Amino acid sequence: MKLAVTYKDGKIFQHFGHTEQFKIYVIEDGKILSEDVVDTNGSGHGALSSFLCKLGVTALICGGIGGGAQIALKDVGIAVFGGVEGFADDVVKTFIEGNLRFDPNVKCSHHEKEGDKEHTCSNHGCGGNCGNH
Repeated sequence: MKLAVTYKDGKIFQHFGHTEQFKIYVIEDGKILSEDVVDTNGSGHGALSSFLCKLGVTALICGGIGGGAQIALKDVGIAVFGGVEGFADDVVKTFIEGNLRFDPNVKCSHHEKEGDKEHTCSNHGCGGNCGNH
């Protein structure tokens, strides 16, 4: 499996739509086979679902994430484990062990705070057609 983690300074970055890097882990038989930090190159919010999909990612660990981004990720077959904090490598080890503590109801309400209630982050993705799923 390929697992992506929102990443900054070794930790889980807390705003999915503004992450500038992901740490990508390839996991097989309960072991990390490889890990690599990739830049998002300015992609944000819903466009990140397409970005991750094209990398072959099947699961994401993050901090805060909005409903639109969650839908966009689900639409391309990426499982979301949100509301997570801590050092990325430690969190991934916990994930592999089956002991990850996450919030299945995590929400990001920054758009409402900014008065942008019409915005939906899922409008920027690949619409589930990136070729990997």
